Amino acid sequence: MKFVDEAEITVEAGRGGNGCMSFRREKFVAKGGPNGGDGGDGGSVYLLGDSGLNTLVDFRFQPRYRAQSGQGGMSSNCTGRSGEDLVVRVPVGTSVVDADTEEFMADISAHGMQVKVARGGVHGLGNTRFKSSTNRTPTKTTKGTPGEFRTLQLTLKVLADVGLLGMPNAGKSTLIRAVSSARPKVADYPFTTLVPNLGVVRVGSERSFVMADIPGVIEGASEGAGLGFRFLKHLSRTRLLLHLLDVAPLDGSDPVIHARQIVEELEKFSPTMAKKERWLVLNKFDLVPEEERDALEARIREELPWPGRIFRITAINGEGCDVLSQEIMRSVEEHRERLLEDEEYQEAQAEFDREMEYEIRKSIERSKAARRAQDEDFDDFDEDFEDDY
Repeated sequence: MKFVDEAEITVEAGRGGNGCMSFRREKFVAKGGPNGGDGGDGGSVYLLGDSGLNTLVDFRFQPRYRAQSGQGGMSSNCTGRSGEDLVVRVPVGTSVVDADTEEFMADISAHGMQVKVARGGVHGLGNTRFKSSTNRTPTKTTKGTPGEFRTLQLTLKVLADVGLLGMPNAGKSTLIRAVSSARPKVADYPFTTLVPNLGVVRVGSERSFVMADIPGVIEGASEGAGLGFRFLKHLSRTRLLLHLLDVAPLDGSDPVIHARQIVEELEKFSPTMAKKERWLVLNKFDLVPEEERDALEARIREELPWPGRIFRITAINGEGCDVLSQEIMRSVEEHRERLLEDEEYQEAQAEFDREMEYEIRKSIERSKAARRAQDEDFDDFDEDFEDDY
């Protein structure tokens, strides 16, 4: 199944039914009075989180959704039937934004979570409602109001505890294969990973966390280069970022320069995301002579500079991966406990997530605008070339 993490849909709630104008007409009942009933309410549109879905591809083929309208009122004071609500299932991890107002509407982060995105129209009133002591034969009714119409931008972000960040061929897919049952593609050329991959890492009995692998990030990713700008947003839901660094690149380049490029791209994409806790993981350490390893780590820590934790691993044979997994599990469990017990920590995390969500949306919009401008420039160049030719 094709992985699609962005889609735009239109939702329209049902219109409310009109009120009925009717008078009682029955044998032996003179001047029976008004008996027009109210209309029914229009159906609303809801989005429902479903953990069985993992892509937004279905919305590319069916982008329009409309709830049922309410039935009009009837005589004998009969109320019209209300329209049925429309429930649209979306993957867990979907963010919903109103495309017209840019209002952030919902973050569907749990299975079964239901959010109303378009309210149904209100029913109209029948002429019975306007009967009074001075107006025994009212001819006034009201029409039902239209339901809300919205254009929604859906963005899917994978749910994971740990996110892998690094240049192409840094060994991210190899690491997730080494510590979990996930089997992403691994090859000796860049950009073998084209879509995010998730792996469940089990650490002992009934202890586990989810690790996410995204395509490699290159210089200029925050401005639309490569695949990174499309998938950096998936790291926003992670608790911890693992910055994988190839300490022995095949082209002989300096790993410190690669590390700086990643940090710069992350800060450009979202300054708030750049404040997430990050650990530096030095991969392919078996390719470094043993007598040079301590000096290399010290140089990387000093030149970046890097104040956080550093781990040495060799993902291809699993060396150092067990220790890394244990430390990640300890950090994730501590985070989970604080979310349950510390209300101030919960509020701080919620505010952090809201600020990061806003920055990511703006960054993606800028990237798309830059790409559209590039496409227009290419079109203009083609036209000029054809004219000259």
